[in-house]
Amino acid sequence: MLALGPEALIYRLLDTAVDTYFPVLDGLQVDKDGIERQVFSGDTAAAERIYLLSQEVIDVLHNSTHLNRLTQALGNGAAKYAIPDDLRAYLDDVSDHLTRVLAEAGELREALSQILNVNSTLVAQRQNEDMKKISGWAAILFAPTLVGAIYGMNFDDMPELHWAFGYPMALGLMLSLGVVLYVVFRVKKWM
Repeated sequence: MLALGPEALIYRLLDTAVDTYFPVLDGLQVDKDGIERQVFSGDTAAAERIYLLSQEVIDVLHNSTHLNRLTQALGNGAAKYAIPDDLRAYLDDVSDHLTRVLAEAGELREALSQILNVNSTLVAQRQNEDMKKISGWAAILFAPTLVGAIYGMNFDDMPELHWAFGYPMALGLMLSLGVVLYVVFRVKKWM
């Protein structure tokens, strides 16, 4: 290769630099698969891992884009300065590898974006389920409070106030409203 001139050394260095991206991309792919499992298991720390991995993928994209510009400039210079065909073929091989790196990194970035969307949807679903439960318990606690508030207004013209069973009836009404609401929410799977 050295017989082809000093340009051959530059092309060899570029090829080595580009080839080191493939193990990095393999590692990022393994991390992405782990994050997918983490998202679907319901782990709440998945969003942070997605952001961190996205940053790593963006770093790979930026660095490989700069290398791609360099190889394009060298390719343009090869035509201009009559670089031997063997070196041009070598540079084309480096460019092909770099194109693969850029494509894989772009796919990883898109996949992470989709995983983040799925994670957001799953988090929203869990929050919706929590809100249903909170709302159900609020309604159950509101019903006895309403009955107690009505009977606690100190009106003298309420027929049950002077009745011997008025107090037990009010307590029974509060309890039965709470139980009925609990059963209804349980049937609707809010509890």
